[in-house]
Amino acid sequence: MSVKIKPITDHEVYEVNGKEVYKDSYNNWIARESLTSAEHKAFANYKRGVINNPAFKPHKPATYL
Repeated sequence: MSVKIKPITDHEVYEVNGKEVYKDSYNNWIARESLTSAEHKAFANYKRGVINNPAFKPHKPATYL
């Protein structure tokens, strides 16, 4: 199963397989719908490799297999 991640607003809102993931006022990442374990893992990899990497501006969509 592939996981598609699309930035909506860099560092604030992303779409993971059509599910909205956003950062709350306490800097926690929250999903409006439950993410599967594959989606959690893919988003963690995306955070580490793209969101927390200052070299990536603007953030690009990604697909994890």
